[in-house]
Amino acid sequence: MQISKDFVSGQLLRYRPAMTARPVKRSLTLHGHRTSVSLEEPFWDAFRCIAADRGVPLNQLAAEIDDTRSGDGGLASAIRVFVLAHYRAATR
Repeated sequence: MQISKDFVSGQLLRYRPAMTARPVKRSLTLHGHRTSVSLEEPFWDAFRCIAADRGVPLNQLAAEIDDTRSGDGGLASAIRVFVLAHYRAATR
């Protein structure tokens, strides 16, 4: 496993090379309903850091993303796009 030199919330982000990163399935509770989401570990790390920076539980942030997504894509895709947009905005 490699370590990036990027700091988020004072923590190093861990990542694996893209060719070996496999999605990890985790359970979330959105508005009282359990669901599972599969994301690559770097996305889980970044998603947790964003929630911590905002001072909200991961489930709450996932519910907010779920509430704003269109019915066309899945929740995992919406979370990936959210994470990407967050870090793109932070670099501008």
